[in-house]
Amino acid sequence: MEDEEIAARRPAPRAEETAPAPAPGGGARPAAVPPGIVIRPLREADADQVLAIYQAGLDTGDASFETTAPSWEVFSRDKVPGLSRVAADAATGRLLGWVAASPVSGRCVYAGVVEHSVYVHPGCQARGVGRALLSAFIAASEDAGIWTVQSGVFPENTASLSLHRALGFRVVGTRERVGRHHGLWRDVVLLERRSPVVG
Repeated sequence: MEDEEIAARRPAPRAEETAPAPAPGGGARPAAVPPGIVIRPLREADADQVLAIYQAGLDTGDASFETTAPSWEVFSRDKVPGLSRVAADAATGRLLGWVAASPVSGRCVYAGVVEHSVYVHPGCQARGVGRALLSAFIAASEDAGIWTVQSGVFPENTASLSLHRALGFRVVGTRERVGRHHGLWRDVVLLERRSPVVG
């Protein structure tokens, strides 16, 4: 489950009320990469920075039910090869965010369905990093024959919901009080994007 450009916490309006309409036809609008930023495939050498960004997102309390970033071995073992991307500062190489996906099932009927996560460093939000990452990921997923990308987002994370809707994701529904997090029952908004070009 996931997260990204983390928004203010409670109280939160319903996702259907706050998220803007998706792009016409359900497709993602191409996102220009912000100046000074490079989007590239994630490498093992990125491990420390990726996990640090992950932990920073978890520390907000609105990114995931997880509270501690896993080891690199655990993080990387179920990721779909070739889809993970990072955003890096072109001058320094410092990572600004990442996106990755895992299969939703081992059954062959779901071979083209993945669940993704996208995280942006707290100091780099509201700069178009999340949009550039998610756009690059969508393109890579379609090139790989993925037909559905899905995610679960806390309703309080309005920035993430808006980002996903802007790139063609639709709200499938809300799972109410689906899990406890820091002693509170939390809802999860389910989103998906069905590719208009695959399948």
